[in-house]
Amino acid sequence: MKHRADLNTALALIFRGIGQLKARFPEKAFTIDGRLVGDIGEVIAALEYDVTLFEVQTPAHDGQTSDGRKVQVKATFKEKLTITAVPELYLGLQLFEDGTHKEIFNGPGAIIAEKFRHRSGFGEKQLSLSISALATLSRNVPSHQRVARRAL
Repeated sequence: MKHRADLNTALALIFRGIGQLKARFPEKAFTIDGRLVGDIGEVIAALEYDVTLFEVQTPAHDGQTSDGRKVQVKATFKEKLTITAVPELYLGLQLFEDGTHKEIFNGPGAIIAEKFRHRSGFGEKQLSLSISALATLSRNVPSHQRVARRAL
């Protein structure tokens, strides 16, 4: 029974944290069964980058920059990020359990498409791409093609 109590305590903490996130960012659902990590990534993008999130979910983009470019935000706690359709801009973030994060890719989705177009199903179904490959691609993106960071 001790393990059950540990599980109950851990889940209570998770849901308390989700409640805090929902209270602070009510436009996001933070559902534990699918959208939690993505919603966290989108909030980070809106807080730290020149991204205004769309109020309604769209398939290929989560928001746009102040100059009108559309942005797809992806986040993960793992070693891979996903892509389905080719977005105008792709902002990929790796999240860590201590609450920190690292920018993995920031730039035009066309750069990713060019590199991975050979993969079966690219642009048609969700594909996983390694953090290391995306980080390597991102190093060569000119600053004017990136989503700008907000002054913190």
